[in-house]
Amino acid sequence: MKVNLISDTTTLPSPGMLDAMHAAKVGDDVFKEDPSVNALEKKVASLFGKENALFFPSGTMANQTAIKLHTQPGEQLICDHYSHIFNYEGGGVSFNSGVSCNLIEGDRGRINAKQVESKINPPDFYHSPLSTLVCLENTTNKGGGAFYDVSEIEAIRSVCNDHNLGLHLDGARIWNAMIASGHKPEVFGGLFDTISVCFSKGLGAPVGSALLGSNEAIKKAIRIRKIFGGGMRQAGYMAEAASYAIDNHWESLSEDHRKASELKNCLETQDYIEKVEPVETNIVIFKLTNSVKESDFKAQLEALGIRFISMGQSKLRMVTHRDYTQLQHEYVLEIIKTLKF
Repeated sequence: MKVNLISDTTTLPSPGMLDAMHAAKVGDDVFKEDPSVNALEKKVASLFGKENALFFPSGTMANQTAIKLHTQPGEQLICDHYSHIFNYEGGGVSFNSGVSCNLIEGDRGRINAKQVESKINPPDFYHSPLSTLVCLENTTNKGGGAFYDVSEIEAIRSVCNDHNLGLHLDGARIWNAMIASGHKPEVFGGLFDTISVCFSKGLGAPVGSALLGSNEAIKKAIRIRKIFGGGMRQAGYMAEAASYAIDNHWESLSEDHRKASELKNCLETQDYIEKVEPVETNIVIFKLTNSVKESDFKAQLEALGIRFISMGQSKLRMVTHRDYTQLQHEYVLEIIKTLKF
């Protein structure tokens, strides 16, 4: 049996999604004449209570566009040291926008209002970069799928208001956070100036993210997307997949969370496992005991058809997703129980 737990980006379109894609009405989105893209943008903006949205080929491009919207070269943003924008977007913060990151060591990728306030540079002290933006990630990737308490986001929003800072959410897995927390999209829409959401992870669409914000912000974002090379033509096929995913795949994320929790419980009982980090959504991060080589562990599992990923610093990661079936899940649990080192 082959099982891919590398990421929730490995999902393939469901039959219903393929049918929706095939039936999509399309045009030239660069001229804003693709009806399916226009409908998706209106749909997701309304869902979060924002004025407008813009479809992007990737979450990285959406995040990088948001950063450029909020900052000027030489300025500085504040984020957690685990942040995707800092670790996994190719240095785009500095390359695309000419800004630096003031990093916070938070709790599994989550930062708090007190930490944010302590990192704001005095605006009249011209020797240091001007702080202009705070970026949060929900759920946290490198933090193992942890999600924010909304009350903490509210406190951070208050700090941003007091210091005239923008607030952006990297919401690649916000869908997971909403399922786990029970909060509605408009709660997040009301707290952030801009939000990026991804359709190609847990929701299972093949491609695409969206950036949400005010009409003014999205008008500027169209130009930035063009500069970044993100204009797409008949993108409606992808937009229709994203729209279908919102309507039909969102609620099933709870199954991914259940399986991740069961993986955690199983791993914790094995003597070759030193630690399993808390599991709140669909990401399981764990560490082997010093007596077990990571290469040996990985080789054994891959020989049995099970793939996962190393995150460095002895951290290993498994991510559950909609294409990880119950049969595969039971197989993985059994393998974990029978491994010997």
